[in-house]
This record gives sequence, structure tokens and C-alpha cells, in this order.
Amino acid sequence: MMGPTPLCIGAVVPRTGRLSRLGDPLAFVIDRSAAGQASVRGADGRLRPLRFAVRDSRSDPAHAREAVRGLVAEDGADIVVAMAGTRVLPAVVGTCEELRVPCLSTTFPWQAFARGRAAAADGPFPWSHHFAWGLDDIAEVFAEMWGLLGPGRTVGCLWNDDLQGRLLREVFAPTARERGHTLVDPGGYAEPATDLSAHVDRILRGGADVVTSAATADDLALFIAQARAAGLRPRLLTCSRWLAYPHTHAGAELSRARVATLVYWTPRHPFRSSLDGTTAAELATAYEAATGTPWLQPLGLACALVEVAHHALASAEDPGDRASVAAALSRTRLATMAGTLDFTRGPAPGIARVPLAGGQWHPTRDGHALEVVTNTAVPEVAVTADLAPAT
Repeated sequence: MMGPTPLCIGAVVPRTGRLSRLGDPLAFVIDRSAAGQASVRGADGRLRPLRFAVRDSRSDPAHAREAVRGLVAEDGADIVVAMAGTRVLPAVVGTCEELRVPCLSTTFPWQAFARGRAAAADGPFPWSHHFAWGLDDIAEVFAEMWGLLGPGRTVGCLWNDDLQGRLLREVFAPTARERGHTLVDPGGYAEPATDLSAHVDRILRGGADVVTSAATADDLALFIAQARAAGLRPRLLTCSRWLAYPHTHAGAELSRARVATLVYWTPRHPFRSSLDGTTAAELATAYEAATGTPWLQPLGLACALVEVAHHALASAEDPGDRASVAAALSRTRLATMAGTLDFTRGPAPGIARVPLAGGQWHPTRDGHALEVVTNTAVPEVAVTADLAPAT
């Protein structure tokens, strides 16, 4: 007699290209899960074999679409997981919607995901699910850190002319203004930037003593160098996106700047895996031992991706039916390595919110450490240092 049909979690991971380092945490978690999670016990009590399949997006939307098609047609993926890439992720989501396969993603603001999902495929979107923070959450955290310098700061905005910049103007800016701060927005710039001197000049003339951005590390380093040359020395830089991770290739400019950023996961978060009880600290230690590199914030989200995908297969009425798995995702509420993820409450269909703390990169003997400096939205995460403005 034949046994039950194996189930498959497929993963689109940037193993090569500009996003490759951000693919390391998910690749590590997949390898770890493949060794420790060989089966799924379904809602009917039957134990089904579980396997994982990984395909490289090459950090490129076209290859990401090919990866999804391969996972579905050749690997038989019952659910696809993905993270990283403002252009890659919509390609994954759109292809999953087209092929009618459940998709779970994370790592950038839910408004950007929702807008990218709408651009990648016609709605409604029963197959795609995402967990993350919102641009309004980033604004709340950043505005709180600006306020630590004193009320009513004047803040220069270094935002690109792409989707990210447009959404920051639509969502982030009103929230920041509601907190009593004045924004100086010199307009968008094209990535990668080659000259930001006009933006420096406009922010300098606007009297800003704080700068906020969602720039890449290289673009922010260029801005800082040109700002210093022009006499603009902000007391604080707040930057989301790339500066949530450590960057050593951008040179000395970033190491001299007081960069504050969002914090969504650290080894000190009091969360653990729903699959095997691994704590955040244990996961970070295992990652560093296996890769020889420091932990990255996406590590906690990568673990949660696999947890939620496994939970959806385990709780689906028929884990071999993709529509049933998608329905299980929609009703998921699960305590994970990234905290409790609740897809039943929104803020939009298929979305679970991740709360944010505020952090700052502080110099250490060996480089930089990400310290938590504000924790209003996540009081269970301890503050580990005071905000240190530039002098």
C-alpha cells in the first residue's frame, strides 16, 4: 500500500546577485528545517512526509518568476515562501496568484507589498499572504527617536523616486507630521545615486538637523560625504530598508554617522520557534556558528516563514489541496520567532502586522552593534542603550 503523498514547502531565495546576503538567513533556516522537520501531522491526524525545495531568484524579477514556476511544476510545491526584494517579491507573488498556489512573504512594509501585489496581478488576492510592519509604524518609531532630541524637529527627507519614495510621501510623511515634526522633502532621486548635492543643499537651506531616508547603504554614504563637504552635519540619521542590516562595504562615512533604524528582531527578543522551541538567542548562535557571519534581523522572520507555512499545512482541512492551504493561512494566528502573527485582524486581507522597536548602530571594538533605544510598541523587548546623537 502506498503511503501518503509528500508535502512540499518551496522557497524562492536570492542566492546570487545584489540581494544574496539577505538570502542567507532563509537558506540557513530551510536547511535547518529540512533536517528537523521531516513530516507534518495534518488536521485529520495523518502524518505526511515533508520536504523543502529551494530555487534561486538571482535577485531578479524574471528569474524569480521562473523559480516559482519550477517550484510548482517540477517540485510540486504546496506553498511558496519568499523574502527580500522590492521588485523580486511582487514577481513571486504575482506568479503565485497566476498559478493559484499559496504564497507567504515578509521583510518589507505591508503597504509596499499590497501596492506591489496589485501591480503584479489582478485582484482579489486569495493566494498571497505577508507579515511585516507598516510605513506608518516606521514613522512612529522614527518620530519617537527624533523627539528624544527635543520636540518639533526639522527633518530632511532623502527618498527615491520609485515606489518606496512615493509610499513614504503618502503614508510616512503624514504620520511624522502628526507627531509635531516638520519635513523638508527636496524631491526624489534615481537609484543608484551619482550626485546628491542638490538634495544636500535643499535640506541644508531648510534648516534640518535630522535626516531620514530609505536609501541603500552606498547612496546614504554618498549623501553623508556630500553633506559633510557642504557643512550639513545632522545630529541624527534615521534609515530603514538596507540600514536595518550591518554594512561594511560602504566605507568610513557610515561608521562615523549616528545611524538609527527600525528593529523588528534581535537575539534578545523573547520569542521562540513554534516548531521546536528554539529561542531567538539560540537561533542567532546557530546561524553564526554555521555561516561564520553575524546574525541579521531577517533571520527571525525567515524562521517565522517556515513556522507559518508548516502550520498552514498542518491545519488545512486538506493539506494536499492548495486552496485549502491558502484558507488555512488566512485564519492563522500563531506565536512564532517573530512574535504572534495574526492574519485574521489585518490591517488588510492577507496581512499580519509585526511591531517595531527603534534601534541605533553603536560602535564596538569589533565593528557596530544594533542597540534598542525605544520600545514603546514592544515593551517586552528591553531597551539596551540610550540614543546617542552626533556631536
